[in-house]
Amino acid sequence: MSDIKEIQEEIVDEFAMFDDWMQRYEYMIELGKSLPLIDEQYKTDENIIKGCQSKVWVHADMEDGKVVFTADSDAIITKGIIAILVRAFSNQEPKAILDANTDFIDEIGLKEHLSPTRANGLVSMIKQLKMYALAYQTKVQ
Repeated sequence: MSDIKEIQEEIVDEFAMFDDWMQRYEYMIELGKSLPLIDEQYKTDENIIKGCQSKVWVHADMEDGKVVFTADSDAIITKGIIAILVRAFSNQEPKAILDANTDFIDEIGLKEHLSPTRANGLVSMIKQLKMYALAYQTKVQ
């Protein structure tokens, strides 16, 4: 299993293959389609990420000491964004998620190519994933 840094580097390399942002958006939409989808029963208000313009639901489970994320969104680009984050942080130990930096998002150039509301949503998504990790880490100790 790759660690977070390796996965982030893979994602950066994948985005580097595209010449322009239209292609990158299309790729993000594709990534959104491969997102491990949240179970319908978790599509509740308490699993909605605050601060996102579109609806984004995230659920976390602990399996064998690792946090497993599932998610969904009602907007295709947002679904792609959360898919990138889920790919980077899912199936990792809580501490690794908490310690991970998110510079790879800047390397992709994601923030500057998102509308301000989407960029804020991105920050909220990262915060939420780390909050889940923190909750699980507290249980593990």
